Amino acid sequence: MKIFINDKPVDILLPKDLPEEKTFECIYDNPQDFPATADFHDDVLIIEPSKDVIIKLLYLLRNRKLKNLDSVTLVCAKKNEVTAFIKSRFTIIKAAGGIVTKGQKALFIFRLGKWDLPKGKFEKGESPLDCALREVEEECNIKVKLGPEICKTWHTYTQDRKSILKKTYWYAMENINDVGMKPQKEEGIDDIRWMTHHEAKVALVNSYPSMRYLYKRFLRMEQTLHN
Repeated sequence: MKIFINDKPVDILLPKDLPEEKTFECIYDNPQDFPATADFHDDVLIIEPSKDVIIKLLYLLRNRKLKNLDSVTLVCAKKNEVTAFIKSRFTIIKAAGGIVTKGQKALFIFRLGKWDLPKGKFEKGESPLDCALREVEEECNIKVKLGPEICKTWHTYTQDRKSILKKTYWYAMENINDVGMKPQKEEGIDDIRWMTHHEAKVALVNSYPSMRYLYKRFLRMEQTLHN
């Protein structure tokens, strides 16, 4: 599982799933504690962290800039317990959205000063599929055909002093009709644009790490489907 906490990716892995080729600049092996001023930089590996260490890690990620930090990897034999404990520290909100394609182009929206992908929160009684379809069509004023699920993303933010963990279901979609395409201004969307994959990669520089991660997953899925 990968969670983006304050835009920093945190991977939670079983020991057998730790990539052999990846190197880490900071390694904490079975720590029971580490200083609040811990020098986190580049890629950090924490093996079998205690609950106290996880609490302190979450505090550091949410309250310090950590400009030199690239990623954190937690390796845990009881991965499900650790994942559940981290989730318990947040209020969880569910959302869904999609990557819409038209030929060799994908649809991006410009919201809050960054390039993004259309998505939104569940309405009462909605399924992930229904929410994804509705949100994409509302935010972009287009008609789409739903395709396979790409992945789920998890990212955190603060709202009304509450720590929120948003789980978003993402689906591949195909454009059916974009004649009336326009951004949903009341949702803070200023622009909407079809982009080639090259243009998308450039635009994603001014986006969120979770969106770059999602788009890479989408491209890998597309490549697999067409091979």
